[in-house]
Amino acid sequence: MAGQRKLGRDAAGRKALLRNQVTNLLYHGKITTTVSKAKEIRKIAEGMIAMAVREKDNYEEVTITTKQPKLDDNGKRVKEVVEGKKVTVFEEVEKTIKKDNASRLHARRQMLKVLYPVTEVQGSKKRQAKKVDMVDKLFSEIAPKYADRNGGYTRIVKIGPRKGDGAEEVIIELV
Repeated sequence: MAGQRKLGRDAAGRKALLRNQVTNLLYHGKITTTVSKAKEIRKIAEGMIAMAVREKDNYEEVTITTKQPKLDDNGKRVKEVVEGKKVTVFEEVEKTIKKDNASRLHARRQMLKVLYPVTEVQGSKKRQAKKVDMVDKLFSEIAPKYADRNGGYTRIVKIGPRKGDGAEEVIIELV
C-alpha cells in the first residue's frame, strides 16, 4: 500500500501543491478542495498544529539594549553634522524579545520547511504590502486555541460534485 496519494502529479508538483494548500488553510482558516487533496492536507496541517501546541510556551523573555535611529516629529531620522558629514543620531532602547529554546527553534524550522511566505496587501498599492509570519501566527494564535484539545484540529465537510469534472468537493477547515 502506498504511503501517500499521488494526486496525478510528480513529486515536486505534489509537494508544492500540498505546501500551498496547507499555508492557505492555516492563513484563511478554511479552503475548498477535493476529497483526496483534503485528506493529504489534513495529515500535514494537524502535525504542524500539534507541534505548535507542544512548543507554544517553550521560550524565554530576554531584555536587550539596541541602538535605534532617533526620529523627528515627521518620522524622519535626525541627522547632525560631524566633521563636515551628515551622520544619523542613534539612541539606546531596551527591548524585550522572545528567545526560543532548542526544541521550539527546531519546530519553527520544521514549519518553515512546509509553509510558504505570505504577503498581505492592504489597499491597492504594493508598498502597503506586509509579510505575515505564519510560524508566529501558529504559535501565538492557533496553538493557544487548541491547547486543551488532543488532536482533531481540522474538519472535512462534503459539499457535492464539482461542476466541471464531477470530482467530489469538500471544505476543510480548522475546528
